[in-house]
Amino acid sequence: MKRSVRPFVFINMAMTADGKIATANRSISTFGSARDHEHLLELRSTADAVMAGARTVDAEPVNLGPGGEKYCRRRLKNGLAEYNIRVIVSGSGSVNPRAEIFKHRFSPILILTTDHVSATRLKRLRALADDVWVGGPTELDFPAALAWLRQRWNVQRLAAEGGAGLNDALFRHRLVDELHLTLCPKVFGGRTAPTIAEGLGAPSLAAATGFQVKSLQRIGNELFAVFAAAQ
Repeated sequence: MKRSVRPFVFINMAMTADGKIATANRSISTFGSARDHEHLLELRSTADAVMAGARTVDAEPVNLGPGGEKYCRRRLKNGLAEYNIRVIVSGSGSVNPRAEIFKHRFSPILILTTDHVSATRLKRLRALADDVWVGGPTELDFPAALAWLRQRWNVQRLAAEGGAGLNDALFRHRLVDELHLTLCPKVFGGRTAPTIAEGLGAPSLAAATGFQVKSLQRIGNELFAVFAAAQ
């Protein structure tokens, strides 16, 4: 899908040396350093909107905001609005109304969901969010949803922060322009521990999403890598 009709999309994730983003029981999902957290907020300050899956928003005490006055000022210097738009993806429409994000109304909260959602659940979503986009029979129609974000909300740069299911869908639809990975010196192991992309995945090597190394930097005991989508 041409960027002219959708936002520039970049994924930002921290992972262990064995490629995990949480432990097998998913009880530990935040393990990066203070520098990694600062890096996350720096990246948010370049984006019009920050997007995450419903399970990520439900499980973590996050509000997907810019992260304080320092980063609000940085956003303004970057020519962006002081606060970024927040986007929640939920194919089933099962969003926890008591999640931390809904306690902070400093910027619009948008929900992307599917046609599979019942009328009752859709009504609940519309009561929670500032706007709700509906499309796709069972899986979200991501190309159309991103086009809506660009056209309706003028989202030109979109930061995606997981979870693994959301990442998988974005990769499969070839909608990821950049991948930012923080490699942390830990090994979780476990065949059920999630990686950065879980779901249907690529059926063959030929169908895999290709990237090129853009930069690699060591800061402290972590590696910060940036990959650009292969042309």
